[in-house]
Amino acid sequence: MADKFAIITGASTGIGFELAQLAVDDGYDLLVVADEPLIDAAAADFRRNGADVQSAEADLATVEGVDRLLAAANGRRIDLLCANAGIGTGGAFLDQSVTKWRHSIDTNITGTLYLLQKVLKDMVAKGEGKVLVTGSIAGYVPGSFNAVYNGTKAFVDNFTEALRNELKDVEGVTLTTLMPGATETEFFNRAGMDDTKVGTEKKADPAKVAKDGWDAMMARKSAIVSGLMNKLQVAAAGVVPQSMLAESHRRMAEPGTGDDA
Repeated sequence: MADKFAIITGASTGIGFELAQLAVDDGYDLLVVADEPLIDAAAADFRRNGADVQSAEADLATVEGVDRLLAAANGRRIDLLCANAGIGTGGAFLDQSVTKWRHSIDTNITGTLYLLQKVLKDMVAKGEGKVLVTGSIAGYVPGSFNAVYNGTKAFVDNFTEALRNELKDVEGVTLTTLMPGATETEFFNRAGMDDTKVGTEKKADPAKVAKDGWDAMMARKSAIVSGLMNKLQVAAAGVVPQSMLAESHRRMAEPGTGDDA
């Protein structure tokens, strides 16, 4: 058993999977979590490197799911948390079921906040710990045809900035926000965005995005926007009118805009 322990959510694929690999490489024991059985196969991959890795399948949209995750830690001190779980919602909002958009909100916001509150309370009490939260540059853009997801990431980006300020006088505890752009993961398929321009175009390498976030967390930085073009988009979001940003997002995310459509 290693002397440091990490929890990584949304670790079955994509950015979360790559974050878990970085944690293994850095000598952490792991608890990896996702809301699908694939998390067990991911955990087996990490164990091949000799790491002590446990997996838990839990719906992090619910308080009960987060409690199940924390119970799986078996009382171990959590030295590092990567709160990476998130769900997209492609398509026109009026066509979406309440179940679909509420599950996204509850996963991206409610479950994330509950997990952060539980873990950070213990870290603050002990005076030590690192947290990485996956936000998104989507939080800076009105997301036509992905409106709920972008709205949740606007909340996460804003909330983590506020929470960081509340914790600024706490020695030994850091909170870093990773803000990627479009990344080559299962996100777009799961969000029903395979026929969109953003869904079919080349996207960022999740391993590179995860490394940017990991390095920023280890350097105790407050936030990192992964990728030069994404940094430019964030800068433009403070200047370009919101209506123009929404129209630009529409051209990327409206169903039928993809290269194969």
